[in-house]
Amino acid sequence: MHIAPHDNQNRAIVDMADALVPLVYFNIVRLKAGEVFDYRTPGYETCVVPATGTVTVESAGETYAGIGNRSVDVWDGEPEGVYVPSGTGARITALTDTEVFVAGAQFDQVLKPFAVRSGDLDVVQYGSDDTKTHRKIKHILGTKYHDRVGRLLVSELFTVGAGGWSGFPSHKHDTDRLPDETRHDECYNFRFRPDYGSGLQMLQRMDNEPGDAYHIMNRSTVLIDKGYHPCCALPGYEMYYFTILGGQSQRSLKQHFQPTHAAQVQTIPGILDMVAKFK
Repeated sequence: MHIAPHDNQNRAIVDMADALVPLVYFNIVRLKAGEVFDYRTPGYETCVVPATGTVTVESAGETYAGIGNRSVDVWDGEPEGVYVPSGTGARITALTDTEVFVAGAQFDQVLKPFAVRSGDLDVVQYGSDDTKTHRKIKHILGTKYHDRVGRLLVSELFTVGAGGWSGFPSHKHDTDRLPDETRHDECYNFRFRPDYGSGLQMLQRMDNEPGDAYHIMNRSTVLIDKGYHPCCALPGYEMYYFTILGGQSQRSLKQHFQPTHAAQVQTIPGILDMVAKFK
């Protein structure tokens, strides 16, 4: 499902108990310097990640000041975030004009908040220019936080260079059938540089059967409930997407590569390292 760019007025773009992707939550909060935004998501753990600007986040009696160091866009520095436990109130105070992503996953247990600074990121780069799959992933809530987070995975994905494919070989993660695959709902928010760039999100429900294709633009949101889902940027444009994954029965993602294209795993440098970082 594609949600076109719009002014959400600080209201959830993907709310709790969404009919299509109930395991994830997503909001974009825009604040002027000095403004405050309070929220609480019963049954959902969340992560506050400034796309641009700097904020202070307060939750469960803890205060995390100076989160976020990007001023121009998501390419301008490294991401930072704050984990907010399930159902726990949080206050975001803007220290500068800011745009904040709030990512969430369905999870009932109440854990402890913590901050993820730029030096704590788990970064992996894979693919190649020759295969048109070159990209970098910055895991904010990645493998190193398995003992501190319930079901939520949060990452930023960048094409390396202008144009090219991401999410290939095509894969899915819509069915719990361990050890071969896990059910994870997914949400993307896209950005392009220059911002008038665009791309394509494919969604193929069945191997070798026609699927859907969405024209994605700067600030497009895409929801993935099931099916194989590669995407690409037009030549000449860089693409970024903020990625939220929420697992049904576990946090670790086990993806199933599309049988028709699975052999391509052997042609793309570093892809197995990428897969391992989502476990």
